[in-house]
Amino acid sequence: MVRKRSELPDVGELVIGTVIKTFEYGAYVRLEEYRGLEAYLPWSEVSSKWVRDVKEFVKEGQRIVAKVIRVDKRKKHVDISLKRVSDSEQRRKLLEWKRAQKAEKLLEIIASKLGKTLDDAYREVGWKLEDTYGEIYVGLELAAYRGEEVLRKANIPEEWVEPIINEVKKHIEVKKVKIQGTLILTTLDSEGIRKIKDVLLKPLDAVGKGLDKNTFVRVYTVGAPRYRVEVVSTDYKLAEKVLSNYISLALNIAKELGVTCSVEREK
Repeated sequence: MVRKRSELPDVGELVIGTVIKTFEYGAYVRLEEYRGLEAYLPWSEVSSKWVRDVKEFVKEGQRIVAKVIRVDKRKKHVDISLKRVSDSEQRRKLLEWKRAQKAEKLLEIIASKLGKTLDDAYREVGWKLEDTYGEIYVGLELAAYRGEEVLRKANIPEEWVEPIINEVKKHIEVKKVKIQGTLILTTLDSEGIRKIKDVLLKPLDAVGKGLDKNTFVRVYTVGAPRYRVEVVSTDYKLAEKVLSNYISLALNIAKELGVTCSVEREK
């Protein structure tokens, strides 16, 4: 069961719940991330419309996204609201819930291979990734993209590192972004072909050094005098930086060689 670290939610927090009992003036909801803690949904917090019967809006067994409006820590009593959750908040919370489910499944698989429990996985890996990257799944996703350094930054014990990398590579698809620009190069020089090659290839050699295996650059003609520069990477900011560096270098080299150069960035 997907879980939060704390025993009780905070006021204002969005929670995932399952309606377990309804009656005319309210409902009890099991909070899935808080080990089955029951919360109360008052009839006045079900809808901004007139509520004659709570059962008209929620049914037993229904999964809902609610907002915490009161917490009594001494009595461990929680009140929640359905009407105070916007459509965008609902979508965001459901997406977070799905990511949390994926993360827990991965932790469970890895823990089993190490002869450990899911509680061990949360304590030794999950909460550390959450502290470092905001969400457990985000940390696992970054590990799939960038490798072991992501885990070591979060102080994950060494015995977990290789098993995590092996597993996330199987289950997390590394999504890539592609950005591109076009150089328009013209010259009347008798050595124009050589100079244009220099404008295109010298920056390529420079920006290609030190790139990780998930980032690459290619240059090709789309019909002289237009040449396309394409950067593909799992990191959008890195791709932007590489493309900007390439264009800057190309412009400088073109100026030195007397080649007319203009740039079009793709939208």
